[in-house]
Amino acid sequence: MATVLSPLLLLLHVLSSLFLSLHVFVCLHTVAAARVRNLPEVGSIISRSLLDNGLGLTPPMGWNSWNHFHCNINEKLIRDTADALVYTGLATLGYTYVNLDDCWGQQDRDSQGNLVPKASTFPSGIKALADYVHGKGLKLGIYSDAGKQTCSQTMPGSLGYEDQDAKTFASWGIDYLKYDNCNNDGVDPRERYPKMSKALLNSGRSIFFSLCEWGDQNPATWAPAIGNSWRTTGDIKDEWSSMTNTADSNDAWAKYAGPGAWNDPDMLEVGNGGMTTEEYRSHFSIWALVKAPLLIGCDVGSASKETLEILSNKEVIAVNQDKLGVQGKKVKKEGDQEVWAGPLSGGRVAMILWNRGSYQTSITAKWEDVGLKSTATVDARDLWAHSTMSSIKGQLTATVDSHACKMYVLTPVN
Repeated sequence: MATVLSPLLLLLHVLSSLFLSLHVFVCLHTVAAARVRNLPEVGSIISRSLLDNGLGLTPPMGWNSWNHFHCNINEKLIRDTADALVYTGLATLGYTYVNLDDCWGQQDRDSQGNLVPKASTFPSGIKALADYVHGKGLKLGIYSDAGKQTCSQTMPGSLGYEDQDAKTFASWGIDYLKYDNCNNDGVDPRERYPKMSKALLNSGRSIFFSLCEWGDQNPATWAPAIGNSWRTTGDIKDEWSSMTNTADSNDAWAKYAGPGAWNDPDMLEVGNGGMTTEEYRSHFSIWALVKAPLLIGCDVGSASKETLEILSNKEVIAVNQDKLGVQGKKVKKEGDQEVWAGPLSGGRVAMILWNRGSYQTSITAKWEDVGLKSTATVDARDLWAHSTMSSIKGQLTATVDSHACKMYVLTPVN
């Protein structure tokens, strides 16, 4: 027998259909507008809202132990690094996360299945370490793996223990989790990573979730729903070729990044000795422009004056932390001469002229290359020279040394 709808139910049905149609219209309109403005599309905007932990509205800044120390870490080193972030002034610039990487734990869990800090290197325990770091006004991060063991195979991973480990991290006062991808038995990351995301949300503590899936399954297309950042590449090395290739790989995913969810081309190598000062300056400039997490990877306590000058450039940091949160990208390439650019709040544009070649050269960026009107007149602030060129029309040309860059903020004045 056919069902007859009451007038009230019929009215509710009609209103529901109208609301759905309106919602679809708004979403499609937002997609179109995003494409016009070269901003992330609505798919990523909607999926980012699903995580809803309120963290990472700008890219995270801090330090991670792996690039310089690898497995040679202990609680004294972590305390000393927290101290160094404070006395160098880096902490006041925003470098607030102090992140342990692999090798902090015992080989086996305890009789209750809990992770255990390595007694020989972290005898006071992680809770005491977190208390120390928090006492400095900083935050403590930790490392685990979405597999049975971590990448070093010296400690257990969290596969099958997501809820238990998340509650352990919360009880210790952890603020950030880097979650690696080794020893996973071939299980799709889209099955493994959401479990830890949910566990962190249910842990009772706000914990930044950093997926380290290496970009294998295009995480930019699905990770915004579950994480605050996701690796788009394999591990970076302290080499010019590794850094440049990593930047290129990350560039492909620019449209998926935004407040609360960031592409991560891996940690900074600035200060580790494998590149020149100019190469490190290029590294830091590009990472800032593309809104990458700025996680220092050197020994802060012994960092050189040149290293600290790069890491402490307030004007470059301000580009990374700009509230608009749009990832800059490569907009022009002629051989080894490149122009990278991205919009900033207040109608400004951040721009890098990057010489990846072996000889000094002249690089030109036209306003239309970087998203400005061709008729615009702008003031160009050089972020490394800390000087301003006023009332420039149409384009900007600069001589750039080999493997070096020039970085500007362009402010329209007409």
